[in-house]
Formats: sequence, structure tokens, C-alpha cells
Amino acid sequence: MSALRYAIIGSGMMGHEHIRNIQLLENTVVSAVADPDEAMRKKACEIAGPETKSFADYRQLMADGAADVLVIASPNYTHVDVLQDVVSCGLPILVEKPLCTTVDACRKITALAAGRTAPVWVAMEYRYMPPVAALIDEIKAGVIGDMKSLSIREHRFPFLDKVGDWNRFSHKTGGTLVEKCCHFFDLMRFITGANPVRIYGSGGHDVNHLDETYDGKIPDILDNAMVIVDFDNGVRCLLELCMFADGSYYQEHITAIGDRAKIETLVPGPSRFWPGARERQAKVILSPRMSKIVEQRPIPVDEKVLSAGDHHGSTYYQHLRFNKVIRLGGTPDVTLEDGAIAVEMGVAAENSVRSGEPVLL
Repeated sequence: MSALRYAIIGSGMMGHEHIRNIQLLENTVVSAVADPDEAMRKKACEIAGPETKSFADYRQLMADGAADVLVIASPNYTHVDVLQDVVSCGLPILVEKPLCTTVDACRKITALAAGRTAPVWVAMEYRYMPPVAALIDEIKAGVIGDMKSLSIREHRFPFLDKVGDWNRFSHKTGGTLVEKCCHFFDLMRFITGANPVRIYGSGGHDVNHLDETYDGKIPDILDNAMVIVDFDNGVRCLLELCMFADGSYYQEHITAIGDRAKIETLVPGPSRFWPGARERQAKVILSPRMSKIVEQRPIPVDEKVLSAGDHHGSTYYQHLRFNKVIRLGGTPDVTLEDGAIAVEMGVAAENSVRSGEPVLL
């Protein structure tokens, strides 16, 4: 196999994580980086290696022909413009979540990509987190029986600092329930195998960033919320988010309950935010009904994979799947439609929080 040349458009923290994980793949090289911020671009090139080409504008990168694959990891609000410019090329594309910040923008990009032969993959890496993947496999195998409910809890640290502080304002992120939670809405659809029909959200901006101002404006992003989603197969889902729970030993706790058993997984957050940068092991717990026998098993992840990013190995396993589709053919695991529906769910949840009313989809 010849080496695939990956180009990174957007070289912030997530761009750097993509570079480190792509480097773990066989016969791949990060050939180019594009970002208007010189410092982040320089750091990305240091990670990628001395042969990496550097561009201040992604259009220069495209004109150079330095890539076989594109990874778009620029700020959320830029996705629609970048995708409009590159979707007509014949290269495979992986675009970070959220696909876009509005439903209309997602529809626009989906329409532009119609008939495209090269894959466009929306980065929903939580599907590939080893403990989450183990939970999904058990559910799909029927271990819990007929699933009735699914809950996803994330207790974590606040939004990190980003170049230009773009992640402090909803008009640039899409809102917290789009920016942060489209992952979880995608998981809900994927695990239930169904589509949402009603969403109700309650949330607030109560603790984080209240003492910050940017050009005289206070950040308007939610820092906590609860969202209930009813699906068309009768399954009910709950999302609980708190972004001022920095000391949580586990960051994500996902629970599915069926008529035969309950299964749950506990996932630690990034080790670099834990004292001593100590990694904690994820686990899956199976609790059958009418039984006191509870099965707990740890889910190990290769240390090299864990050290390549903040998402418990999921970025690597996602790239492994994407790379296979590029080389062997097939359709993306996470399509533009999947990405668009996840945004639609996030927007609906944001609207419900503001109105106090449920939103029908």
C-alpha cells in the first residue's frame, strides 16, 4: 500500500490530536497543515514532522495538491464555508463534529455533497471509545433484551481556552447542546436504532465563564442541562450534562436498561486533567434482572493509543475505520445525514431550554 497523505485544515487542540492518531496508522503521513493562526500551525508542524507543508489558508493547500485525504478540524462556525469550498474535490473528507452550527447549513452541505463518490465522514468518535463500543456490542447482541431506556451522563471540566475564544458564544459553536452534545445525540440514535420524535430540555448558564468578557460581551453558552428524547420506537433517552464537575473520577456514565438486564459503562476523562496525569481504567457492568450476580469487567486500551489524545482512544479507532473505508471502499459509518440529525437534535434541545417547551421533530 502506498502512503496516504493526510492534510489537516484547522490545527488547534483537536487538529493536533488528529495528527498524533494518524501517525499511529500504517502507511500514512500528515503531509500538510492549514491554519490562519501561526503559533498553532507551527506546533502542528512540529508534531507532524519537518516535511509537513504549512499554509495560512486552506485554499492554498488545496491548490498545492499536497493531500490525498482531508481532515477538517477548524472552529465549528467555519465548517460550512470550508466544506462548500472542498466538497467538490475528489478527496475523502473527515469533518469534525458538529457538521455545522445550524440545521440549514447542514442541509446545504448535504445537498452539495449529493452524488459524491469519495466518502465524507462526520467525526463522532464516541462510538469508537472502547468501553462505549463494548456496551454497544452487548446491546446489539441482545444481552439486555428489549431496550426501554438509555441515559448518558457527562460530568466534566469547563470548555477549554481556544484561539480567539470562539467557543464562548453560541453563534459560533451552535450552542453547548450542539457543540458538546451532538456526540451523545448521535449515540442515542445509533444505540436505539431509531429517530427522535420529541425533545425537551432544561438547562442554564450558572457557574462557568460568568466573570469573562470579550469585546464587552459575556459568554452565553450553557454549562449544565438535562435533555429528554423520545424515539419513534418507544425508547426514552436522557442526557445529563454538567460542565463544572471537574473532580469527577469518571467523566461519562452510560446506562441502558432492557426487560432482561441493565448494562452500563464508566469512562474516565482525559488523564492530563487528573492528578499526576494518571490514567483510570474504564469498565462495563452488567446487572441481570432478578439476580444478585453482577458482572464487572475492565476495558483496557493500549497505552500508546491513550497517549495520542483526550478521548480515551476513540480518535484512533475512528481513524482506523475511516482509513479502511478509504483504502477498501464502502460507506462511512457516520454519514452527513447522521451528522445533520445530531445537529438538529442539539438545536432542538437548545430551543427547548430557551422556550421551556418540548420540540417536536
